[in-house]
Amino acid sequence: MAKVSASDFESVQAAIDFLSGKDEKRELVIPAGVVETGALSLISNLTLILEKGAVIKFVDDPSAYEPIWTRWEGIECYAMHPLLYASECENITITGLGTIDGNGQSWWDKFARIEQEDRVEPREDYEWQLAKLNPDYKERTGGGARPSTQFLRPPLIQFWKCKNITFENLTLQNSPFWTLHTVYSEDITIQKVTINNPAKAINTDAIDIDSCKNVVIQDCLFDVGDDAITLKSGSGTDGLRVNIPTENVRVSNCKILASHGGIAIGSETAGGIKDVEVKDCKFLGTQRGIRLKSRRGRGGTIENINLENLEMDGCWCPIVLGMYFAPGILPHEEAALLSVKAQAVVATTPHIKNIKIKNINAINVRSTAAFIVGLPESPIEKVNIDNFNWSLASAEDLIETWNSEPTKGLFHDENRGIKTINISNLTINGEAM
Repeated sequence: MAKVSASDFESVQAAIDFLSGKDEKRELVIPAGVVETGALSLISNLTLILEKGAVIKFVDDPSAYEPIWTRWEGIECYAMHPLLYASECENITITGLGTIDGNGQSWWDKFARIEQEDRVEPREDYEWQLAKLNPDYKERTGGGARPSTQFLRPPLIQFWKCKNITFENLTLQNSPFWTLHTVYSEDITIQKVTINNPAKAINTDAIDIDSCKNVVIQDCLFDVGDDAITLKSGSGTDGLRVNIPTENVRVSNCKILASHGGIAIGSETAGGIKDVEVKDCKFLGTQRGIRLKSRRGRGGTIENINLENLEMDGCWCPIVLGMYFAPGILPHEEAALLSVKAQAVVATTPHIKNIKIKNINAINVRSTAAFIVGLPESPIEKVNIDNFNWSLASAEDLIETWNSEPTKGLFHDENRGIKTINISNLTINGEAM
């Protein structure tokens, strides 16, 4: 085995480059202390060990992250180079008791100013650089991160077309955008990982499993500014073109604190998301515990999802199954995408079916026990909720029911858009229904 310490090289990337010339297993140790760096690119057959007290901290200059072809909010395009990146690699382990820090404050501040100005066009040089590479940028819909500005922030970590990847024991924090993003990859294990981003740091998902298969996530802690464990598979026609599902995902024994959705499936669903099991997790102060979401134009099918033995305290809404996800809709699309009238079923019509939810105990619910709304032309099918026990929070902690799911105030009555829901052993405030 070739083993080196980053302290013996002028930079972390120099150490990685040195190891790339070794035809054997490679091990790189990051000793205690703070190492500042720009973008890093990993290699195959590498174990990266961050010792206790070690911090890899990335510079916060957007111009330091040159454009790279990637998938950004479900669509392939050029975006800023991920801070820590691996492309078409295999057999990588990142471990140790150290920290990978995205130094995200200035990134969040820049995006906050974009939102305050309601800016929708590129302005900075690094944005125009991407706009020239993405000529269709004006028509890019997203999930709320304003892709039309071309401020396409980098994830903290991205694995692109990789195999046999392991993360364990690390702390990941302060990501500019999504934190741990795996794309077109397989055989991924994430265990005993802590991910921390401020609750107000928008779009800082903890984990985004994107068109990947054979994934295990266990014994982790997430406290972030957007969704926590997030499963995706591309958006709209571009996602249908790629047509790679996310499948065979197992999540267990995780704790989720602040997040928009604890277990979030969607809203980028074009390739399909299937065969998912989530069990024995806790949600404390999470906005939505279970969150399945899509909308017209996204396409794909969410199916064969099993969620069981979940404890929730202080969630806004424990269960959300919704097909009117509104963030990121362009103004000229709104009337059609959010219409309550049935539309033609086309390739980009999404579907949700075969959902099993069992043994959910939710106390101090702040908004709504459950929000389940399908499309008139694509009803949600075959949902079984078994043994769902919930109780409301005290009056001073309750919030308006529109907080259950952002749908621009659109709510359906009489369960419109729901085809089959079987609920058994339902208890409300201690009373069987």
